[in-house]
Amino acid sequence: MSAPVNNSNVAAGVQYVATATTTCTKGVSAMGIYTAPNVLAYTVNGSSLNTELTLNPGTYHTVVQEWDNCGGSSTTPITILVSGGASQVQIITPANNATVATQVQYVATANSSCPNGVAAMGIYSSPGVLAYSVSGASLNTTLTLKPGTYNTVVQEWDKCGGAATTPIVLTVGSGGGPSGQFVNLHQKSGWTGYGLLPPTYNICLSCVPGGPQITWGMTQGVSSPALTGNAARMDVGGQTPYSDGLWNNHLIGDFSSQGLPDSGHTIVPNVHNFTYDVYFYATNISVSQAIEFDINQFVNGQSFIWGHECRIVGGKQWDIWDNQGQKWHATGVPCNPVNNAWNHLVIHVQRTSANHLLFQSISLNGNTATLNYDEAPTSPNLNWYGITINYQQDGDYNQHPYSIWLDKLTFTYW
Repeated sequence: MSAPVNNSNVAAGVQYVATATTTCTKGVSAMGIYTAPNVLAYTVNGSSLNTELTLNPGTYHTVVQEWDNCGGSSTTPITILVSGGASQVQIITPANNATVATQVQYVATANSSCPNGVAAMGIYSSPGVLAYSVSGASLNTTLTLKPGTYNTVVQEWDKCGGAATTPIVLTVGSGGGPSGQFVNLHQKSGWTGYGLLPPTYNICLSCVPGGPQITWGMTQGVSSPALTGNAARMDVGGQTPYSDGLWNNHLIGDFSSQGLPDSGHTIVPNVHNFTYDVYFYATNISVSQAIEFDINQFVNGQSFIWGHECRIVGGKQWDIWDNQGQKWHATGVPCNPVNNAWNHLVIHVQRTSANHLLFQSISLNGNTATLNYDEAPTSPNLNWYGITINYQQDGDYNQHPYSIWLDKLTFTYW
């Protein structure tokens, strides 16, 4: 047993993590959990289990049992006191079921129904193997894991003898460097909106979201249209033709909104690959001049801007950002998002070993175009490190107001 701890005080959602062995030469057939005598609450084939049981408050004399293929069995009793409190572990990164490099960044926080608070947190890299622990209610560390599939668990222990866990299943590849994934970023905090006016398209410092030159807004928690039941609606309008609404989020490094400030510069300089994966929906896509999806990395005084613009009124084609020329570069790749439907966009880019920008591919609704466009970054001598993403909506000749809904916005780095 690696969770829960015997005689512990736990929340209503009880995570059970266990493995079994047997002297039977044919191995373990199955495992199960009894929440009370003769009450088999859960079974699974094989020699390991990792599941969460929801239990009402009270004391439980639970038993975890294994059955082998020779007719034998063995058990381990686990007594728990279910408080029904809100103890939980929140994982910022990595995402569950993510594919990551061998250097895996874990960032998590915890809370507890125990009035004395959280005592410590830890990471089990496999059942019973505590790979890392730290005092307090937060952790931020990197584990080096060999390639393979891992059933990891992040656990908190409170000062009342209780505990809570969150399982994270990972597939570790052979690549080096830190890695991670942000899931449903459209639901997260940290987004800042700006108005951009022609002809310079610099951030308008005198503009406000309510206009009149340009209006813009982001509404989170929208239930319809939505794929997850929690989409974000992005609005743009106003009086000045060809004005744009821009939203930016600082993910890693200086000004991080996601708990990854990277003060020791161990993440940002060592990340080279990025994926921007998002679903978007529009009811009047024909009045959009363009929509833009950008990945940005700032490291060692250099600026890497992987800008991707779907020109709609502007020509139904993908453009990418020319870092050296500071202008858009036509790719010839069609961009035809579907109105009144969810469109799925996946963008892959890379900072090469030669410190160049590589625009690798764009996939819209399953149609993938391989670009492999290589160019040099700029060197504005920025005195900060960071990885950010942008989303932008451009107004047309009459600045017709329009909305686009975002859902399942996932950003992966390694």
